[in-house]
Amino acid sequence: MKDEEKSINLMQATYADVLFVMFPFLAMIMQRLWNGENTGDILRAPDLAIAATVLAGLAVGKFVLGLVSDADLSRFKERIVFFIALDIFFCLGPGIIIILKIVSSGGNPQTVPELVTYVQPVLLIIAITLYSAAVNVTNLFNDTLETLSTTPADTAENVFDFSGLQADKGQRERGPDR
Repeated sequence: MKDEEKSINLMQATYADVLFVMFPFLAMIMQRLWNGENTGDILRAPDLAIAATVLAGLAVGKFVLGLVSDADLSRFKERIVFFIALDIFFCLGPGIIIILKIVSSGGNPQTVPELVTYVQPVLLIIAITLYSAAVNVTNLFNDTLETLSTTPADTAENVFDFSGLQADKGQRERGPDR
């Protein structure tokens, strides 16, 4: 039960971070709606790409923090570096490119391609997913290390421990003919 509580608290903290990052962008979108802009023009503004880039940067920071926070995590460094590369390739790079292209077009929504209205929300979803993964992967590796350090691997009595395979009391045990 304690692991479940820890997982729920971690998930709530992760999404609190996401909501904290998204709040200013929500305020900007509400202001644009108040000013009478249509949703197409709002989605052609660089706001969602900026939010995705911020979250992608936070994800890279979480991955790096997990990598350097514990020396024992060095055995997982290739995996963590792989997640960092995924984050940069699928979110941080495209987000920066979209921001630069929108800003260089003069901020006029009519000059921005309609494809951007579909790409930016997808980019934001990818950024939120990668940020959540960054927090979960780092803690998963830490939990794996804690489990490995608390289980004595070199004691002879634990080499063939089959206690987890015993049948429950409510289950019917199989006989030799089955």
